[in-house]
Amino acid sequence: MLNMLALVVKFDQLTEVLVTTLIFVVIGLVFFGLAFLILTFVTPFSIRKEIEDDQNTALGIVIGSMLIGIAIIIAAAING
Repeated sequence: MLNMLALVVKFDQLTEVLVTTLIFVVIGLVFFGLAFLILTFVTPFSIRKEIEDDQNTALGIVIGSMLIGIAIIIAAAING
């Protein structure tokens, strides 16, 4: 029971923790969006057309894997 109470943020620190969390969320989303934009500019074909119109499942898996990898890198950088 005592270990579960260690995860609770005290009320006077709640504002600071929320603001810090929101700042890191915004920074992470900006970098994630930039990585996706760079990916769309680098590829010589339309990612949207290939995945939606041509039903290219393999490309969807590759793009999804790359985005998950980028998200893991961003999360590790934010955590320090």
